[in-house]
Amino acid sequence: GNTGLVGGSVPLGRGDEILLSFQRMNRIRAMDSSSDTVIVEAGATLAALQDKAEEAGRLFPLSLASEGTATVGGAIATNAGGTAALTYGTMRDLVLGLEIVLPDGTLLNTLTTLRKDNTGYHLASLFMGAEGTLGVITAASLKLFPLPRARHTGFCGVKSPREALKLFHHLKNNAGPSLTTFELMPRFAIEIALTHIPGLRDPLSEPHEWYVMPEFSFFDSDDAHEKAALWLSEAIEAGYVDDAVISESLSQRDAFWAIRESIPEAQVREGPSIKHDISVPIAEIPDFIETVCAEIVEDLPGIRPCVFGHVGDGNLHFNLQAPKTMDEASYAKHAERLHALVYRHVVARKGSVSAEHGIGQVKRAQLAATKDPHVLAMMRQIKAVIDPEGRMNPGKVL
Repeated sequence: GNTGLVGGSVPLGRGDEILLSFQRMNRIRAMDSSSDTVIVEAGATLAALQDKAEEAGRLFPLSLASEGTATVGGAIATNAGGTAALTYGTMRDLVLGLEIVLPDGTLLNTLTTLRKDNTGYHLASLFMGAEGTLGVITAASLKLFPLPRARHTGFCGVKSPREALKLFHHLKNNAGPSLTTFELMPRFAIEIALTHIPGLRDPLSEPHEWYVMPEFSFFDSDDAHEKAALWLSEAIEAGYVDDAVISESLSQRDAFWAIRESIPEAQVREGPSIKHDISVPIAEIPDFIETVCAEIVEDLPGIRPCVFGHVGDGNLHFNLQAPKTMDEASYAKHAERLHALVYRHVVARKGSVSAEHGIGQVKRAQLAATKDPHVLAMMRQIKAVIDPEGRMNPGKVL
C-alpha cells in the first residue's frame, strides 16, 4: 500500500489522525469461475489477486508498475487505471460491488456478483475514486476474465506522435479487442532508462524519435505471433512505423516491459522533474504534445520533456525533466508557472488534470480551478451528507 503519488494516503501531520492498516485484511473470500467474479478484501495486493486468478485460469486485468505492493482497496479508492485500460477499463469498470464502513460505523454491503442489478442508485460508485473521503472500503466483488493463451508485445520506432496515432487506428481496426495495450515513449525516456537502470537493452538497432509498445492478447495461440507480425508489417509498409520487433518469448516480452516500467525510476535518478498525470481526447494527443512541448522549451530553455503514457485511453504522463545544469531548488521555482501552462492546454482541450493518480493533497487547487462549479457543489453536498463531521481522510480531494 501507500503507493499513491498525490498525497492521498499521507496524513496532514496535525497529530489527530488515525491511520488504518489493512495488511491483515488480505483474504480472497470467494472466487467463481462460472460467473468470472471474485470477492477480495481491501488489503490484498493486486499482484496476489492476479496470481490467484491465474491459478484458476482467469485474468484480473488491472496492471500497474506498483502492483506488487498496491492494494485492491487503494486501487478502488483512487480509481487506478494502468496499462490495460484500453481494453478492460479502469478499476471502476472492474468493480461489481463494495463492502464499506461509513463514518458513523454503519456497514454498507453491496457485494453483489451480479452483472445486471438495476434496482436503484448504484451506491458503490460514490466510493470509487473518492480516495477514502466518504468511507472505508473493506472488500470488493470484482470482475474476472478468461486468461489469454498467448500475449505478444511489439516495440516500434516511429517518427512522431502523429505516426503513433495512425498506428493506433491501424491496429485497433485490424486487431480489434486483441489490442490490449498501446504505450508511447520518447527517445529521451529510453535513453535515461538505459543509462540509469542496469540490465536493460535497446530493443531496436537504431534510435528513433518516438516509440510505441503495443501488446496483443489472443485466445487462440496457433497463429498469434504471425497475426501480430503481419499487423506491424502492414504498418511499416504504410509508413506509420520505421522499424519494429515483436516478442518471441516471455523473457523478451518482459524485457520490453522492463524498459517501460523503469522510466519513472530513471527520471528520479536523472534529477528533478515536474510531473503531470493528464488526459486529453485521443485525437488531440499529437497536437497537444507538439504545441505544449514547444511552448515549454521556449519558456525554459534546456528543459527536457519526457512525455509517455497510455495513448489508447488518452492518458499522458507529461513529465518535465530539469535542465542538466539546474538544481532542484532552482527548478522548483518554475513549477507553478509550468503547471499552469500545461493545465491551460489540458482544459482548452476538455481534458482532465488527473487521469489516473487522483487528487489527494497535491491537486486540490487544480480540481477547484478546473471542475465545473455545479459538479464541485454536488460533490461537497454528498460529502456533507455521508461524512458531516469531516472524519474521513480530511484535507484530501475537496
